[in-house]
Amino acid sequence: MSWCSPTVPAAAPRAGRRVALLAAAGAGKLARMDNASYPTALTRAAATFGAVVTLAAVVASTLVALLT
Repeated sequence: MSWCSPTVPAAAPRAGRRVALLAAAGAGKLARMDNASYPTALTRAAATFGAVVTLAAVVASTLVALLT
């Protein structure tokens, strides 16, 4: 049994992480294309990853609150 409510698919947390990883990779690549150093690119990628994970958690909790 999934920890999610029946209205939220069980794959939602994994999909959020995938989107976060994709966004972080894109942010890191764009930073490197902008001639940023590797530490700066990693910092931008980490910040993007954290922001997307946080946004996904907020959206998921809002949907659960609205649908229950």
